[in-house]
Amino acid sequence: MTLAKTTILGLAMLTLGVCLAPNTMAQNKPPAKSAKPQAKTAKAPKTAKTAPAAKPAKAEGRAASAPAETQTAAVPHRDPFMPLISEQKQVAGNEHLPPGKAGLVITSVRVDGTVSSEGGMIAVLSNADQRTYFVREGDRLYDGDVEKIGLDGVTFRQNSKDAFGKAVERVVTKRIYASAGEQQ
Repeated sequence: MTLAKTTILGLAMLTLGVCLAPNTMAQNKPPAKSAKPQAKTAKAPKTAKTAPAAKPAKAEGRAASAPAETQTAAVPHRDPFMPLISEQKQVAGNEHLPPGKAGLVITSVRVDGTVSSEGGMIAVLSNADQRTYFVREGDRLYDGDVEKIGLDGVTFRQNSKDAFGKAVERVVTKRIYASAGEQQ
């Protein structure tokens, strides 16, 4: 009698182990992260496809659970604390600007002051990154030149292109203390 009970108990444990082994393996394995993020519109169909695939995985055993796992792990999730819109002002092509004075864009600089020295006038400019530069008359900037430095501001000669690609040259004056309605 004890031999029969031991045999039945052993078979019950073996059956239970075979049934639960694929599920415990799936829970212990971390989901694989994909290298390329998916588009937001692709998330909804992926989750819809994984729900039916999960039911046959339990019925078929260990071999069918692996494809269902990879389908759910391939969907990346966006960090909910990251802003949707970048707050930084982007100047067109600012990633490829040269360093120093040669990388200053006239529309993005601010005149902080002017100084009279023995060699002529020097202007103190700052860019959007709060870096300070000292320029003299005739210095070359990214999209123009420093034409004239006065006690109240700086005059630039800006070279740009219009909508049709034709070269346009204009004079831009930036003052230290902008008056009402004047952009700085």
